[in-house]
Amino acid sequence: MKAKTKTALQAATTADQQLEGFIEKFDSKNAALIRSTRRALRKRLPTANELVYDNYNFFVIGYCSTERPSDCIVSIAAAANGVGLSFYYGAKLPDPHGLLLGSGSQNRFIRIESARTLARPEVKELIAAAVAQAERPLPAKGKGKLIIRSVAEKQRPRRKASV
Repeated sequence: MKAKTKTALQAATTADQQLEGFIEKFDSKNAALIRSTRRALRKRLPTANELVYDNYNFFVIGYCSTERPSDCIVSIAAAANGVGLSFYYGAKLPDPHGLLLGSGSQNRFIRIESARTLARPEVKELIAAAVAQAERPLPAKGKGKLIIRSVAEKQRPRRKASV
């Protein structure tokens, strides 16, 4: 039993270290914004699993009720030009304040200027609506896992080019 616990602890440390390495690719402003947004979402959705993708176009941390990407409720999506909060099924969300951007058939997003953006009442409403519409609800108790799902070999730069 102890060997299993040690292996789980090592895997968690490795995932945390990997995640920090992904975030460090960004300039200091965006890296700080990713970290503060993650802390706020972790506090807001403590039972959600964090599925991490360091893909070609974006770095993404999805907050999901299961380990399946299709059960994603909301994600942090970051690129060199900034950080957004992506609603996986945002096209179906009520948006009385007109905050959601995008025109795809499924996904919508808002730009995150600071972690305080998540504390705005209208953003809290969007997050609550996304949680409520989830096909598979978040677990009532426990703590979500950090899972590194994908790392692309080739990626767009995570920092803006110097002029």
